[in-house]
Amino acid sequence: MNSLAVTAASAGGTASDTKANASISGATLDYDAFLQLLLAQMNNQDPLNPIDSTEYVSQLATFSNVEQALKQNAKLDQLLVISNISQANAIVGHSITSADGAVTGQVVSVKIDSAGATATLRDGRTVEIGAGVSIGS
Repeated sequence: MNSLAVTAASAGGTASDTKANASISGATLDYDAFLQLLLAQMNNQDPLNPIDSTEYVSQLATFSNVEQALKQNAKLDQLLVISNISQANAIVGHSITSADGAVTGQVVSVKIDSAGATATLRDGRTVEIGAGVSIGS
């Protein structure tokens, strides 16, 4: 049996709209296609020569693993969003200096998107929040 590797889920999504990609020997299937393939295999098996019970249990376990990985990714995405919002809230009103030291100012707002967090300073300049950025009081 081929093993499945779950990759990324969309940030900020819910379990119902999040899709994981499963890679099988170079071919790529999404979660729904995996379910359709499994059901088609079960529906079209030869009744006189059914799927080996160990293979069937293995496929069900794989299905369960994919489903749990999707739920786990959705929860991790939610935690990441909450963490980013909490960190952004903590720096509003504080002084910030860019990693290269070229930009310094007081943070009036923070924008969070898929690329990361960007602080907007009182004078309108922006600083990407990342490694090397210093935050003062």
